[in-house]
Amino acid sequence: MLRLAAGFSLLCIDQMTSQLGATTLLLRWVFAAVAGLLWVGLWTPFTAAVEAAIQIAIMTSEHRYDASLVVAAAVGLALAMLGPGAWSLDAKFFGRKRIV
Repeated sequence: MLRLAAGFSLLCIDQMTSQLGATTLLLRWVFAAVAGLLWVGLWTPFTAAVEAAIQIAIMTSEHRYDASLVVAAAVGLALAMLGPGAWSLDAKFFGRKRIV
């Protein structure tokens, strides 16, 4: 559920960042790629950290501190620390890591 929430929050950024101009198409592809990697659970700690960095960069560049951006950044950081989970490609490729 956390991976889905983080991925959808990246896709919703597109509506918020309308002032970026010509780089919008490139950023849409980057956001979609990071969201897709989060959804399937591939390289989860790295992609979740990228997602959190994107959220924080948008907050600081546009000087908007909406609660939704703060929560999305917190979800990304939490996901980066928690890892991919059992239903992910990371678990299939590298094995499930359990901290006891």
